[in-house]
Amino acid sequence: MPRLLLMLLCVAASGAVADPLSGERREALCNLVHQDCGSCHGMRLNGGLGPALTPAALREKSREFLAITIREGRPGTPMPPWKTLLDEADIAWIVDYLKTAGVTP
Repeated sequence: MPRLLLMLLCVAASGAVADPLSGERREALCNLVHQDCGSCHGMRLNGGLGPALTPAALREKSREFLAITIREGRPGTPMPPWKTLLDEADIAWIVDYLKTAGVTP
């Protein structure tokens, strides 16, 4: 995804997601979602090795479930735990971003 488009998506999402994170941190997390998560969940988050992470795909998943999944990973699957790299505010922002502003085709 071109960097300018990715930045615009992150800026648009920052208005929809209440958080205490700096703009720089939100941009870093947005890049993480689209690059690191996207390497398994698809660069447009429409699914790949892992399931889709679009708002529609996550509609029935609770924020708590998603936060636990990000923090602890999914044992027995390629989904790693991110708790050593992300704090609770980071995880909450990612969950809100995916639930409200994830990329759709």
